This record gives sequence, C-alpha cells and structure tokens, in this order.
Amino acid sequence: MGEEVVRRSRRFPRITRDTARPEGSGRAVAGARSVQARQWPMLAVLGTVGVGLLVTAFDQFRVGSILVGVALIGGAAMRWVMPDVGMLAVRSRFTDIVTYGVLGVVIVLLALMAQPDPLLQIPFLKDTLHFTVQT
Repeated sequence: MGEEVVRRSRRFPRITRDTARPEGSGRAVAGARSVQARQWPMLAVLGTVGVGLLVTAFDQFRVGSILVGVALIGGAAMRWVMPDVGMLAVRSRFTDIVTYGVLGVVIVLLALMAQPDPLLQIPFLKDTLHFTVQT
C-alpha cells in the first residue's frame, strides 16, 4: 500500500541539465575516429574552393574558376569512392554525386569558355544566342 509509482514524462524537459554528446563522436561510437578526423574530405573541398577564390581575387579568373570546379568534381569522386566522407555527405549518395559532379563540370566549362580568348568554343551556342535574342 505504501508503494509509489514514479511516472516519467515523455516530454522534452524545459531545463536541460547537461549537454548532449556530438553525434558520431568517439565516445558515442566505440572505436570510431573523432568527428574532426572524419571531416578531412569536406575540408579538402572547401580548402580548394578557397584557394580558387583567392586566385580569382588576384585577377586570374579562369584558373581560379577551374580550381573551384575541380574541387566540386573531386568532392563527387570522394563521395562515390569513400564510404565515410563526414559532412560532405548531405543527401543520398546518388544525389550528392550528381549535384557535385554537374556543378563542377559546368563551372569548368564556363571557365574555359570565358572571354577574352576562350579556350573552348562551342559553335551551336553562338547560333542559339542569335536565334533566341534577335536584334
């Protein structure tokens, strides 16, 4: 008769008493690498993009843009080959590969077609432009 049943609420507490561990941290996943050590693919892509933007700031638009595109293509390749790429994995593997790859290829192609003195000329684009914009 003197037994009391302690009920625990399923609601999230108003006041938290501690900090939750980071997702995927070494303490939460036994034997796994730390969160920081798993982020090198993302840091490699961001570092290459940063170098590309820096080169672009020093008036080398084509080379800097190609570096940005190559960084995205490299991100797509890492996402395809490596099982664990940290924060480089945003969506499904297929979606990440297609998104990074297509954006990287488009940026590289646009950098190669940039004026003056384009390194790549696509003949039907000029005809398409004259067809769509009639002056």
